[in-house]
Amino acid sequence: MSSQLSGQPILILREGTERRRGRDAQSTNILAAKVIAEAVKSTLGPRGMDKMLVDSLGDIVVTNDGVTILKNMDIEHPAAKMMVEVAKTQENEVGDGTTTAVVLAGELLKRAEGLIEQDIHPTIIAQGYRMAADKAREILEGFSDKISITDSSVLTQIASTAMTGKGSENAKDFLSKIVVDAVNAVSEKQGSKIVIDVDDIKIEKKTGAHVDNTELITGVIVDKDRSHSSMPERVEKARIALVNSALEVKDTEVDAEIRITDPNQLKAFLGEEEKTLKDMVEKISSSGANVLFVQKGIDDLAEHYLAKAGIFAIKRAKKSDMERLAKATGASIVTNLDDLTGDDLGSAGVVEVVKIGDDEMTFVKECKDPKSVSILVRGGTEHIVDEIERSLEDALGVVTTAIKDQKIVAGGGAPEAEAAKGLRDFAKGVGGREQLAIESFADSLEVIPRALAENAGLDPIDVIVAIRSKHEEKGGARFGLDVNDGKIKDMAAEGVIEPLRVKIQAVDSASEVAVMILRIDDVIQASGLGGGGGGMPPGGMPPGMGGMGGMPPMM
Repeated sequence: MSSQLSGQPILILREGTERRRGRDAQSTNILAAKVIAEAVKSTLGPRGMDKMLVDSLGDIVVTNDGVTILKNMDIEHPAAKMMVEVAKTQENEVGDGTTTAVVLAGELLKRAEGLIEQDIHPTIIAQGYRMAADKAREILEGFSDKISITDSSVLTQIASTAMTGKGSENAKDFLSKIVVDAVNAVSEKQGSKIVIDVDDIKIEKKTGAHVDNTELITGVIVDKDRSHSSMPERVEKARIALVNSALEVKDTEVDAEIRITDPNQLKAFLGEEEKTLKDMVEKISSSGANVLFVQKGIDDLAEHYLAKAGIFAIKRAKKSDMERLAKATGASIVTNLDDLTGDDLGSAGVVEVVKIGDDEMTFVKECKDPKSVSILVRGGTEHIVDEIERSLEDALGVVTTAIKDQKIVAGGGAPEAEAAKGLRDFAKGVGGREQLAIESFADSLEVIPRALAENAGLDPIDVIVAIRSKHEEKGGARFGLDVNDGKIKDMAAEGVIEPLRVKIQAVDSASEVAVMILRIDDVIQASGLGGGGGGMPPGGMPPGMGGMGGMPPMM
């Protein structure tokens, strides 16, 4: 970029910098966003297909989880990266609905492009989209239903809906119950609020058995064996001590030299060291503990004394495992052994070592009212257990959201269709050019039932017409597409239920990113950045959208 002054060019931007302005910049950004939306659109719904992602090292991920797909794609285009942020935000806030949010954002931009071609200014479109998003939130709130957090059957249906179409679908009824039980176990009431930390639910994966062997452990699974083979393999009525200091003789803090001139002196010195370790074990034993978890090391001699005392011990336990054990068993983590008393101990029905495949794992289970639990996921291959883990994380997210908000809507494209209907009515009263933007927003919302129909092999036009017809009737707000038979049904009655916040968050984040991308009219790309400085390669693909390591470009 340069300017002329008295015939002399003045360089303002570094040589090689590429700049796109006006319609050209908008078209490129919208195209990048649409490509991202198309990449995940075919994964939406119960009949959605999976994607195989191969990275530069040859590692494979097989999934239809929107955020996982986008995280694993090697994306360089800045507008495309903004779309990935939509999915990440959706995942972090509510745990599900990532594909919905991205597909909706892509459709909003696609419709906006049509309005721009009609010479409607992007700021007018942005204003209309903001008004539409506010109204859509209001409409969704209006026809949501309240639920009771004690109604396990509804919570199970919510978990089941989140898992439908994922790799775990065959076992979704069984897994849904595990999810609801796990969330109920770790939820705590603080005044009128319910506090749930999903991190208190540990998911441990092991291959080698059918998914039906997945189980909920009312306690903690520690991926370690006892520190000495002479220790008991199983302890019932366990009294558990958690210590985060080492059971070793400390080195001196300053460099010291000990001169020993007599064998008896050496014997006395070693005897003192042995006595120190014996005293440590004696303190643990006298507290009443029969199970010990140490965050740091345990001396070999101390292990011997612990085994003689019949104490089950694990060394170098992770800090996160120590915190989970404290929540599950009621134990206090002790820093100084001298402070350990019976009051600091936790309890569990059983602590045992279980061999799964080639690995020895310690199960701390049958805890009374544990505030931390574990789910042991089983599956035939590594890819299967990874996908089941992702399904469980989605289900845990939506059940947690539903319990916190206690508001739900039907699924199957029903909320989007009802919001679209309400927005068209709203647009009539707005007038002006914003009316066209609000109507485009309403049309964009219908991309969700349309995608569900396409992915199920149904005619999307027939489905949209049938859904619109049902929503015009009184009490039609819950009617959506049943992909199993292609009929329009009351999805709440069919047990297809989602938390209200999943839908509201999807509308909010999709509209915000669409508005942000629309308002960009100048892209200044520094020299040397991905895609050869930002030029459009043949075929109109935005730079840096070349797919995943070694894969052909996505078109």
